[in-house]
Amino acid sequence: MMNWFFSLLLTVHILVALVIIGLVLMQHGKGADMGAAFGSGASGSLFGSSGSANFLSRLTGGLAAVFFITSLSLAYVASSKPKTTGSVMQDAVQSQTVTPATSSAVEGSSASGDQGSKAKEIPK
Repeated sequence: MMNWFFSLLLTVHILVALVIIGLVLMQHGKGADMGAAFGSGASGSLFGSSGSANFLSRLTGGLAAVFFITSLSLAYVASSKPKTTGSVMQDAVQSQTVTPATSSAVEGSSASGDQGSKAKEIPK
């Protein structure tokens, strides 16, 4: 059940991201009228208010909110997925067991063989 929900969220997220990119590229920049202030006419939005928002900027804001919600939803769904398998290293460590005979043989050889060894300080 979670797999199709995750796929649906990811699809919506990618589509919204692509539409936002297209909308931002189509919009008129705020600094584009700045050249008009230096000789070719008056610009009402140079350093003042630019008036009410038009359809493209409202649509961009709405899609940005949808993008934010899908981002949070994807993070939540991905973090709450059940872990089916452990990591490779974790499986390798759990599969190796130390027998008491092996550990005492290693302990005896390190104690008598090398005086400067720190093998005795390794926690068991």
